[in-house]
Amino acid sequence: MGNSKPNALASARVGVPAAVFEQLLGYIVSGEWKEGQRILPERELCQELGVARPSLREALKALEIMGLVDSRVGAGTFVRKRADFLSRPLLWGIAGSSSAGADELVESRLVLEVELAGFAAERATEDDLSEIKHGLHSLDAKPDEVLEFDLKFHLAIAVAAHNQVLLNAVLMIRNLIQQWMLVTLRVPGITEKVLAQHTGILESILAKDSRSARDRMRNHLSEMGGLLLQIKSPGDSN
Repeated sequence: MGNSKPNALASARVGVPAAVFEQLLGYIVSGEWKEGQRILPERELCQELGVARPSLREALKALEIMGLVDSRVGAGTFVRKRADFLSRPLLWGIAGSSSAGADELVESRLVLEVELAGFAAERATEDDLSEIKHGLHSLDAKPDEVLEFDLKFHLAIAVAAHNQVLLNAVLMIRNLIQQWMLVTLRVPGITEKVLAQHTGILESILAKDSRSARDRMRNHLSEMGGLLLQIKSPGDSN
């Protein structure tokens, strides 16, 4: 794996297990760890990363829960086939019933998609822009159609950013994103608001205004995320 940086892990502001998780996830997303590959034994991996075994085990467990690796007793830990884990509703438990977990999903989308919108404004080709435009639903679209358009819009922006690592990260949680949309698009009047916000984001991308694109995507996801958290919040009468 070559370019490990134990010092970066040790100094990370997030907890050590979270930093280890990000490091290992990067190996998978970038393709440095190939499909079906048996990863190093825990002792060697700890030495390479410069971390304690409990932190490594916690990170590996998170990857296993996500369906990214497969631990086999007596054989080791292996990277699962990409088709296996990209088609699964990864970490659906996060968004299933826990408002705290839904909050993590909101944070994740903000981290990823705000930057993707900015990159799309800077890098989108004419074909990319055409795909983003096709992701805008009409006001008379049926609920199922709005869901399809909503997902297509966000994925088209991710593609237009031309950053494969970030795109892979979005694809890994696309099923969670779709579940978010299923919940929020049921709210009366929300499809009109989504259309207006998507149109604004597109305008910023067309103008190649990366700052505006980031701001508009942040505002859009913050508002929709707040709605999701309100719906998921225990005791909410709605």
